[in-house]
Amino acid sequence: MHRFLEATAGQFMTRTVKTVTRDTSMRELQRMFDEDGFNYYPVREGEDIVGVVSNFDFLKCFAFSPSRMVPAYDELLSRTVADIMTPEFIYVDPGTKLTRVLQLMVDHRMKSVPVLDANQRLAGIISREDIMRAVTESARV
Repeated sequence: MHRFLEATAGQFMTRTVKTVTRDTSMRELQRMFDEDGFNYYPVREGEDIVGVVSNFDFLKCFAFSPSRMVPAYDELLSRTVADIMTPEFIYVDPGTKLTRVLQLMVDHRMKSVPVLDANQRLAGIISREDIMRAVTESARV
């Protein structure tokens, strides 16, 4: 287990990350969630990550409220990621210890965390599955 205590986000992150832009439609986002099986996408503007969007952000749009008892499905799907994304988000750098990443995930109920390099550029993403893989690999003799 000592190996897990020393492991970093950079060692276990997924380096190839799909992103979306602010102008990605909800319809396209839904298709991506369905096809990719991801629960989270960083939102890219040029080389910068300007937010994140999760399947929870997507689903919140369809929740009933006193002012909207029946969501207008087609109208909602024509909205864009800019309308639902989370612009302030938690991220880590490649050197962040996995123990810290895990604590952030638990404290904030996150399934994935973007990994940004020293220039604030997307280096990867670390998910719960990546953490589980690290625990498993660290437990092997």
